[in-house]
Amino acid sequence: MISVYTLTSSLHDAGAVDAITAEFLQSIGLETELKGADFSSFGQGAPDLIYVRTGGTEGAFKALLPGLPKERPFYLLTSGKSNSLAASMEILSYLNQCGLRGEILHGSPEYLRERISVLAAASEALAELRGQRLGVVGAPSDWLISSGVDYATVRRNLGIELVDVPMERLIARIKEMPNQVWHDGEVNVVIADPIGNPSAAVQAALPGAENIYRALKDIIAEERLGGLTIRCFDLLTAVRNTGCLALARLNSEGFTATCEGDIPAMLSMAVARAISGCSGFQCNASEMNPSTREILFAHCTLPLSMARCYNFDTHYESGIGVGIHGEIPEGEVTVFKLAGDQGRFFAETGRITANSYKPNLCRTQILVQLREGSTAITDYFLKRPIGNHHIVLPGNHLAVLREMFEL
Repeated sequence: MISVYTLTSSLHDAGAVDAITAEFLQSIGLETELKGADFSSFGQGAPDLIYVRTGGTEGAFKALLPGLPKERPFYLLTSGKSNSLAASMEILSYLNQCGLRGEILHGSPEYLRERISVLAAASEALAELRGQRLGVVGAPSDWLISSGVDYATVRRNLGIELVDVPMERLIARIKEMPNQVWHDGEVNVVIADPIGNPSAAVQAALPGAENIYRALKDIIAEERLGGLTIRCFDLLTAVRNTGCLALARLNSEGFTATCEGDIPAMLSMAVARAISGCSGFQCNASEMNPSTREILFAHCTLPLSMARCYNFDTHYESGIGVGIHGEIPEGEVTVFKLAGDQGRFFAETGRITANSYKPNLCRTQILVQLREGSTAITDYFLKRPIGNHHIVLPGNHLAVLREMFEL
């Protein structure tokens, strides 16, 4: 529900202004709650709009401002009637002089509907992130030299609390697990034609992969986590298995789960889930062609819910344990990465045009062609990247991401 607060000059006929208000809000076509001139609950909605209904309201807004929350931008809605646009421009100029952010919402009903919908989606996503607890199981992998995160900054900017979980605790829990019997039906396995049935070695590793999954589920419950990232390569030597299948299942069950202790990737995945309701594909950019705007992304895990078919293979780098070879449906996607300090982000749209299975890369591989005219490969990936992991999320979420992190 979008809350609409009003500013109205006493010089205007109240009945006429109310009639214009009803007609204007109805033309936008969104579900709104008209709060009127009572600003006591302002700042609690997602988002709250200030409908500047007439001119001559600048002084009234200035008087209100000291008592209003200022963490979010001020959104000034105007129909343009009764000098409302001119008043909105004066108000926004004053906000800018005070070092505050804002935007005038003015245009056709179609434009306003789309713009306000984006604002609402961004506000709802940020609200969903606030209060989450995400686990860091073990330290980030040693090779993530540019992916440091300050926990206090994450809490301040996103409202997310990061919880350290010692790797020793997970390994001990795994080793305490009784021998598991693997049942394909538990994850609704669909065999992908390019691979065929899992090898005997992979089938033998499935019970151990199940133990890792169950141990992580226990920790999630004990620590009240909405997700986690795990220093997964430590499992190769500690229990001779991988976390790929566990993360694939957790992501499909509604948790945020990422590899290699990569906290910025986990935060990016959490944002993806808050926006879309599902996890994205955490992956490495493995090959690029700047001329065709094509990037081959690969990793050994993906949310099983994203795949149209998948099978179990070994983990690529080690050749042991259980990795996932999945195929993701062709179609529009958003490639996204949030920096560890949340001061920078990358987002670009494109299309999955093909799935591949090259033997010298991680098991799940998708070819993404970025949108026509994009220079992201040369300007971002090859010059100013944010780490090596990105999130590929089905659909076009560019406008919402920009709203969340540009302002």
